[in-house]
Amino acid sequence: MAGMHTTFAPLQNDTFLRACRRQATDYTPLWLMRQAGRYLPEYKATRAKAGSFMGLATHVEYATEVTLQPLERFPLDAAILFSDILTVPDAMGLGLSFAEGEGPRFAQVVRDEAAVARLAVPDMDTLRYVFDAVTSIRRALNGRVPLIGFSGSPWTLACYMVEGKGSDDYRLVKSLMYARPDLMHRILAVNADAVAAYLNAQIDAGAQAVMVFDSWGGVLADGCFQDFSLAYTKRVLAQLKRTGVDGQDVPRIVFTKGGGIWLPDMKDLDCEVLGLDWTAHLGKARALVGGKPGGPGKALQGNIDPNVLFAPPEQVAAQARAVLDSFGTPHTDRSTTGPTHIFNLGHGISQFTPPEHVAALVETVHQYSRQQRARG
Repeated sequence: MAGMHTTFAPLQNDTFLRACRRQATDYTPLWLMRQAGRYLPEYKATRAKAGSFMGLATHVEYATEVTLQPLERFPLDAAILFSDILTVPDAMGLGLSFAEGEGPRFAQVVRDEAAVARLAVPDMDTLRYVFDAVTSIRRALNGRVPLIGFSGSPWTLACYMVEGKGSDDYRLVKSLMYARPDLMHRILAVNADAVAAYLNAQIDAGAQAVMVFDSWGGVLADGCFQDFSLAYTKRVLAQLKRTGVDGQDVPRIVFTKGGGIWLPDMKDLDCEVLGLDWTAHLGKARALVGGKPGGPGKALQGNIDPNVLFAPPEQVAAQARAVLDSFGTPHTDRSTTGPTHIFNLGHGISQFTPPEHVAALVETVHQYSRQQRARG
């Protein structure tokens, strides 16, 4: 197995990884959450061939193809594995399915003592299709840009496992949390250990950075966020491998949607990058957690509103410049580390987004961020 990995091509564009490490870059790197996906006609064509979403995710060639599609169109600075956050609970035997237009559902839900007692960290071999896809994508990228692996956070996975599907009010998962915190903590502990094993296997397969999506952390009350989400994200981070198959460090990104208010609590997380949604102000976040040149701090990722992409290209460009301005001039001193920014959306791209508007976004971010540094 190890011998296989030495065949990975050297990286031609490491701008994203440098920004993750708070190193100076020539421009602000950019990638988009859900960049491989439903807004691209070529994705829809591949999905039709695969027959279903899971048919796409579990088929190595298809998963590789759709991961690379956005990079053929746009000069993005990173690729992200095409998969779903719910592969882990599916491997726990909960029976994941995707009904057309309905989103994910689980056949088994985890709401009582018996169901909680049955939970265990799955055998990672049942997720081999994910790790094979990572290796296949890394090969196909051929050093063009780095590959990001990912997982849902323990709390976000628990929401789906208890609710059985997406939720508007989180009534079932919060009822369990308040009524039986002991059961909730047990679910989260199993999830955290499963997520750590899952991300480590992605790192071993060739992922060059990993991201934890705490998509539903922001629905928690203050205090509950720290106890039921952040504590278990920490448990994941503490177990992650620090070195990838090529001997390089593997940056870790934590994104909590709605989590901007808890930046002071996240300042000391054992990760390199904090992702922000569009409700946060990048300049204020930078002042809180970005750190000073030469000192510790977090790189920041985000945070344009995905709905900006429905406005005409000139408005998209203006909003992109506003996001870059809100962060301010990034760190430019190559002799030391300092506050850096990775441009992204504040959540996943909408399936209705016109691809030409994405082109305007990418071009603006690359151009304007170079001008910022020249002025800086």
